[in-house]
Amino acid sequence: MPAPTLVQDPTAKDRRPRLPRRTRPGAVRHPDAGLARAVRRNLTAHGFLIGAVLCFAFFSWYPIVREFLLAFQKTDNGQVSWVGWDNFVTVWNDPAFGQAWRNTLWFTVLALVLGFAVPFLTALVINEFRHGQGYLRLLVYLPVMLPPTASVLLFKYLYDPGYGMFNEILAVFGLPAQQWLQDPDTAMLSVVVASTWMNMGGATLIYLAALQSVPGELYEAAELDGAGLLRKVWHVTIPQTRLVLLLMLLMQVIATMQVFIEPFLLTGGAGPEGSTTTVVYLIYQYAFNFNNYGAAAALGLLLLVLLAGFSAVYTRLSRSADD
Repeated sequence: MPAPTLVQDPTAKDRRPRLPRRTRPGAVRHPDAGLARAVRRNLTAHGFLIGAVLCFAFFSWYPIVREFLLAFQKTDNGQVSWVGWDNFVTVWNDPAFGQAWRNTLWFTVLALVLGFAVPFLTALVINEFRHGQGYLRLLVYLPVMLPPTASVLLFKYLYDPGYGMFNEILAVFGLPAQQWLQDPDTAMLSVVVASTWMNMGGATLIYLAALQSVPGELYEAAELDGAGLLRKVWHVTIPQTRLVLLLMLLMQVIATMQVFIEPFLLTGGAGPEGSTTTVVYLIYQYAFNFNNYGAAAALGLLLLVLLAGFSAVYTRLSRSADD
């Protein structure tokens, strides 16, 4: 057996632990090396992000800035001049200004009564079915897939005072025929019914998804406590879906305050005695009928400020309620 030696084998590998290259003492690291490496690693994601930002900038942010500038300008024969608050004064003194705001608020109230409650009730009914929910969801969402113009023209046919289906149904019960779109008292309600049918599919599916996320144990506990259907909805369903309900309420108010297609196609925009003139239709008149783009931009800016203020207050109150 050979005697041990203290001479180190020159062919033996150095087994001492080495620090990683990036953390080796004395190494100089470029401050932007990590950022460049991250950019190269996520180049595809950054490309999609830049595309989305450019789309938002061109189609959303630029029109907002342009509208703000137009609200304080006047264009005459291609010459642009600053007029200050004159466009706002013109809009304010228009006799149709107050009526348009009243009609828009009235449409929003009616749309909240029908368009907010009906989809939620429909979702509650569909959620109770054990079989065939897929077909029911398709049936409810079908009006959303139709072109809005086709849906509105369908309701215009149904509202016809001579051969419309709604008057035929009234005749079956011995009730007199109604001038649905020609009567100032029923024109706005007719527009709301058509709008609710056209747009309820998306809201119904959102409510249905929220309902299916509610734990079944809560309903079982409520049944053990003797709660009926209404009490289960009030004490279990609504509290569990409150966030979705609040978000949909905000979106509904913003959407209904900008209504245009339904009254424009059903009643020609203004309606009988101006009963369906809305703020957005008045903007359309300023821009395309009167060629007054400054007044149209001023009225649009007022609507933007109102909805932004409402959204801010609503969000603040919602956070306070959560706290």
